[in-house]
Amino acid sequence: MSRRSRQIQSSHAGLLCDGSAPAAPAASSKLDAIVVPAARRASELQPVITLAADLRVPLVVLCSREALQDKVVERVKSTLYAEALVIQVPEGYRPPCPVPKTSAPKFREASANRSSDLSAKRNLGLLYGRLRGWNKILFVDDDIRSLKSGDVRRLTGYLDRYPVASMASREFPDNSVVCHARGKVGPQDVFVSGAVLGVDLQSPELSFFADIYNEDWFFFARYAARRAIPKIGEVRQLAYEPFADPQRAAREEFGDLLAEGLYAAFESQPGLPFEEQLRLAMEPSYWDRFRGIRLKTIEDTLAAVRRAKASIDEKDFPRIVRSLETAETWAHRSSSSLCVEFIKAWQEDEELWQKMLANLPSGQRKEDALSQLRLTNWVSCGYGLRTESQADLAAAGAV
Repeated sequence: MSRRSRQIQSSHAGLLCDGSAPAAPAASSKLDAIVVPAARRASELQPVITLAADLRVPLVVLCSREALQDKVVERVKSTLYAEALVIQVPEGYRPPCPVPKTSAPKFREASANRSSDLSAKRNLGLLYGRLRGWNKILFVDDDIRSLKSGDVRRLTGYLDRYPVASMASREFPDNSVVCHARGKVGPQDVFVSGAVLGVDLQSPELSFFADIYNEDWFFFARYAARRAIPKIGEVRQLAYEPFADPQRAAREEFGDLLAEGLYAAFESQPGLPFEEQLRLAMEPSYWDRFRGIRLKTIEDTLAAVRRAKASIDEKDFPRIVRSLETAETWAHRSSSSLCVEFIKAWQEDEELWQKMLANLPSGQRKEDALSQLRLTNWVSCGYGLRTESQADLAAAGAV
């Protein structure tokens, strides 16, 4: 590895392409839906409901945790021009397809038994769109703000030429705990993410979201390797306290190590086909070196934080230190062989996923698509439109 690679880079901007120029969508091309994996209260969804109404684009809201279906329906029905399919996603839901190898217990244990339904919801959005025969969707997380209609239209235009297009959140930065700590003592960039992500559903290389931290980086890894992800503007993310719980660093570390290592491999091999770039990340010796770089980065950040104690909020300082020490502990636990096993499992999962997509029926009615996905608690609603649900259809003898 070069001297420049002896510390993890604070930016992966070189893996993006410029999406600042206007790119008008073709006359027949438009967003089929905005998909929102919702876990926050319905009030937090009002900005994306209003945006979808302004764009005249229907919503698919995937509800769990604090996102209550009936409250979301109320907001949609009271917003002029808004239209939505609001689905209650059962706890522990998995799409009806084989359990991915990347969800194996050994990988979950390496992520401190991390529990999140975000990947399942995003995969659900992909599958539902494919079953309906849709072309383009836009994922928007429920904590995103300052998303402009003009940027969405520009992003839609770029999806005529690129399989994905995304945005970055600088305020509040969409970063891991370790990166937030690095940002306290030096420069730290923000990469694009799944928080605002446009997807061409008909791409033959359509990937899936693995159940791991940085699942979005794995989803669009193939395009990052090709420098083919347009960055379309910036958005704002709701602030949270990244250091409040040191175990957050434990849950993130394995996924952060893998994603940073994978993207470092891409940066070191520009111009090569994706499969050739990936070979480096399938060598234990590569991960031996990169784990050393990762640990050195955490150690250096910890030392810098301690030196800067006087300039850091006295409440934050001990929490940052504990979080970095936790990340260091879990980085030591992530063996090079386990990293290689995950990369291989991820590629096997992707191959099986794409074979499954190729055999999915397309152009299905909403009711049939939801039935195939084994989702029975849904409401279709909109301003001035008749509200219907699975129960209504059953009562009418339509299902």
